[in-house]
Amino acid sequence: MSDVIATDALVIGAGPCGLFAVFELGLLDIKAHVVDVLDKVGGQCAELYPEKPIYDIPAVPRITGQGLTDALMEQIAPFGPTFRLGEMVVSVEKIGDPLFRCVTDHGTVFQAKVVVIAAGGGSFQPKRPPIKDIEAFEDTSVFYAVRQMEVFRDKRLMIVGGGDSALDWVVNLHPIAHRITLVHRRDEFRAAPDTVNKMRALVERRAMDLIIGQVMAVEGEGGALEAALVKTNDGRMIEVLCEAMLPFFGLTMKLGPIADWGVALTDGLVAVDTEKFETSVPGLFAIGDINTYPGKLKLILSGFHEGALMAQAAARYVFPDRRPVFQYTTSSTSLQRKLGVE
Repeated sequence: MSDVIATDALVIGAGPCGLFAVFELGLLDIKAHVVDVLDKVGGQCAELYPEKPIYDIPAVPRITGQGLTDALMEQIAPFGPTFRLGEMVVSVEKIGDPLFRCVTDHGTVFQAKVVVIAAGGGSFQPKRPPIKDIEAFEDTSVFYAVRQMEVFRDKRLMIVGGGDSALDWVVNLHPIAHRITLVHRRDEFRAAPDTVNKMRALVERRAMDLIIGQVMAVEGEGGALEAALVKTNDGRMIEVLCEAMLPFFGLTMKLGPIADWGVALTDGLVAVDTEKFETSVPGLFAIGDINTYPGKLKLILSGFHEGALMAQAAARYVFPDRRPVFQYTTSSTSLQRKLGVE
């Protein structure tokens, strides 16, 4: 076990909501440490779609997942948060009022006055398609996320699935791939209607291929994919040449250790109030996709709102004798001094 690290707040999760929580806490003089199981900041934005555009961040018409992460890191830089990446918080124990003892799977021990769970959907892993021997091609020519679009430049690419991820990447990778084949088990799609229309327009122009059916087998050697065998809905078996494959069969979400921390759960998510976004354990908060409440929308902008209200409530635990004074960054010289923009 390492020495105990004392901090005002421990933020579990370095995705957009966790990063913005650091900003809101910092404005209130609350020092934060951040722990994330991934080896980099950004959460699902950086891990699953770093180059995919996001269109619903207020006042930012278009930004990629990595771009949003970079901007948030710049925004919180004045507060000097400490990151522990590649570690998972495995236990959270309330030992005072307010005081928590938190331990990671690497033996790092924190004592924090408040804890903020911003762990997205919990631990997640892609669902592997039921294709024999597909493991031999994973991470070389079969990928479950797009981390660098250039990997697919001039490639014959097969995308499998009918949801937002599959069709978004059809549209975004079409300009750089040699040829895209989309395979889905039925001619109905769960993606946004506008994206479906864009895909169908590409098919109509014969700029890509759409096959209604299922991938039955993959062919190639040494991890290099050469072709896939597809069974169409009319019973034909066809061989499709492809050098890379993106199967999107969804993600398996698990709360992991969070389920053992004594917080009330609703449908596998952490239940919170809508005043402070506090869990059933006083001083333990949850923001972003990990929480649930009536009317919850799983949007990044919703998590930002939750982080702002959470920070106001957290300040009462960290500074119980301080009278809360609400300030605006546009007019408060003290806040501007903290941000270095006075």
